[in-house]
Amino acid sequence: MTQQGVRWTADQVLALAPDTASRKAGSKLGAAGPWSEAGSSEEGTVWGLCRGSGSKPYRTVIDIADSTGPAYKCSCPSRKFPCKHALGLLLLWAGEDGAVPRGQAPDWADEWIEGRRKRADDKRAEGAAGSPSAGDPEAARRRSERRAEWITAGASELEQRLTDLLRGGLASAEQRGYGLWEETAARMVDAQAPGLAARVRELGAIPSSGPGWPVRLLEECALLHLLDQGWLRRAALPDGLAATVRSRIGLPGSAEGPPVRDRWLVLAQYDTADSRLTTRRIWLYGADSGRTALLLSYGAAGRAPELTLPVGLTLDAELSAYPGAGQLRVALGEQFAAPAPTEFRPPGVDVARAVAQYGEALRDDPWLESRPATLARVIPTPDGDDWQLADADGEFALPLTPAARSRSGLWRLVALSGGAPVTVFGECGHRGFSPLTAWPEGPGEAVTLC
Repeated sequence: MTQQGVRWTADQVLALAPDTASRKAGSKLGAAGPWSEAGSSEEGTVWGLCRGSGSKPYRTVIDIADSTGPAYKCSCPSRKFPCKHALGLLLLWAGEDGAVPRGQAPDWADEWIEGRRKRADDKRAEGAAGSPSAGDPEAARRRSERRAEWITAGASELEQRLTDLLRGGLASAEQRGYGLWEETAARMVDAQAPGLAARVRELGAIPSSGPGWPVRLLEECALLHLLDQGWLRRAALPDGLAATVRSRIGLPGSAEGPPVRDRWLVLAQYDTADSRLTTRRIWLYGADSGRTALLLSYGAAGRAPELTLPVGLTLDAELSAYPGAGQLRVALGEQFAAPAPTEFRPPGVDVARAVAQYGEALRDDPWLESRPATLARVIPTPDGDDWQLADADGEFALPLTPAARSRSGLWRLVALSGGAPVTVFGECGHRGFSPLTAWPEGPGEAVTLC
């Protein structure tokens, strides 16, 4: 149950926006002007009517008591979730100026809330009952063996293609264009190895990508060769590393680790998208266990994933880990309360320790692009045309990634610091540091940077 006496901040609300345009449009609707009959209930429902361009106002209702984050319903035609009306209503509710008083939800809001919660209860009951068709271990074993054979054939073919590329010289990759890589990626999809296909497509973007591209291509080919060989020789690998190889190849896994109950602080949430899928990454930190965990949620291209957890809230829940050496991905299990505000912050490390931790993580997962890190007492500092996070009490600095330098979050970070030390959570990797959330030295709320 969301604590009605402690409302969210505007930053936490705007962090739910699916894109920049929605964030701007929602901000404009965060005032009382276009709203009527707005209200909220003890059960965690917020509703209101928003004046639009038509003759009838849009009906907007939000379930903020949902344990997996707020859920939304609006009669507007937008396909974004949340739409600008839902964002505006949440901002109005977060303002605590009496514009969204306590009251009894209207019938149209109650009907949606009751139907949604009944469907959730039915789904949980179905999950507890289990699926009779999924109980044939012999059939599952045969499917697994058949797919492994296809992947092995695909990995062997990829090895031959990499060998041919190196024998012919890397310059041939530039001459033959992207079609070479797309055709190879399609072959890996046929072999049911989506992880290999994705890496091959990434190779296709390297030729002619700027000075030094042959070196970058050779490095990525070496990592792809290592993954190929890891699969072909997986029987000789330690269990944890073998599980990591299976995950990188693209084989589905299940969260088999024992459930860990904790008060999980939501550190960051951001989306990445391609032509097929939108992936939402949610970083969590256990207040009692000290563990950092990653939740993944997916949506069809152009649609926001369903799971939403505002940054700066804590979730009392159980998480179960996926297999793999150094694996941080988890599955969300039973939730004992809705996300609630907190003043808790994660402990931080200095720059040198953050880099060392990434190096240690590479030992368990050589294909790891980055790992989460919280930097304590760092100051954003310009370095020529670039930016870095410098230790306030040390001699080291960590450069920001090119993508981080191009985001507006960099200027929010600089403004928050004002030349003073701040605490920054983000992802530390071989390209640099990508800041996602920051806190001031003294009292203050989390500021999202992504």
